[in-house]
Amino acid sequence: MSHRRVFATVLLGTAAAFLATACGPSDSGSSASSTSGVKASAAATATAATAATANAANAANAAGAAVPSSPASASDSPARSGSASTPKPAVPAAAPAATTPTAKAASPIRTQMLPDGSKAEIYKLGDEHYRADVVHDGQLFVTLETKQHDAGIDANDMFIVLTMSGDIHAWMGGGHQGPGTFKLAGGWTAKVTKIGELRYRAQILGNQGEVDATLETDQHDVGLDANAVYIVLSDGGLISAHE
Repeated sequence: MSHRRVFATVLLGTAAAFLATACGPSDSGSSASSTSGVKASAAATATAATAATANAANAANAAGAAVPSSPASASDSPARSGSASTPKPAVPAAAPAATTPTAKAASPIRTQMLPDGSKAEIYKLGDEHYRADVVHDGQLFVTLETKQHDAGIDANDMFIVLTMSGDIHAWMGGGHQGPGTFKLAGGWTAKVTKIGELRYRAQILGNQGEVDATLETDQHDVGLDANAVYIVLSDGGLISAHE
């Protein structure tokens, strides 16, 4: 009986010692402390990682705010949006385009002195189309122009005829005041009638009384080459002829 108690006591003591060794205060405290240290270290590491991640995100956001994520489009460029742009070097103004000199007026085909001392400058404008500028003392006095018919004028009792062939004939005096019938140079007869204000008609009659030509003023003088006899009828009814 005593041996059993001793054995049981020893067994219990051994068990108690084992339990004390395995779960004793010192080991338990050390284990708890070690575990707490590991957990704290892990928490600190996690906190540091979270902070680093947050700092990286903040830095990325700041960089994104400072630098556009994509290049500016053409519509956002200062030149088109109206914003001030960097001044460019001044470009010299282009020289004005050369202009073609105005063509000079055609020169007269000839000049001819007239009975009163004036000068006629004759220009060819086309087929049977001529112009005569009568110049006196350097000033243009009168102008005659053929347009499908001869031209004539009474220039202060100097009568001038310009033909469709560009010939010019002039003489002084010899006028007859119409209305009336008058004998003309070259055997012609002129029958002058008044038909309106500054309007006269002259029928040029041949040897047999036939009408070979008709002149009619319409507020301007007229002329005719009648087989080398030159006739002028003024808008005032004055008629003159010369051969």
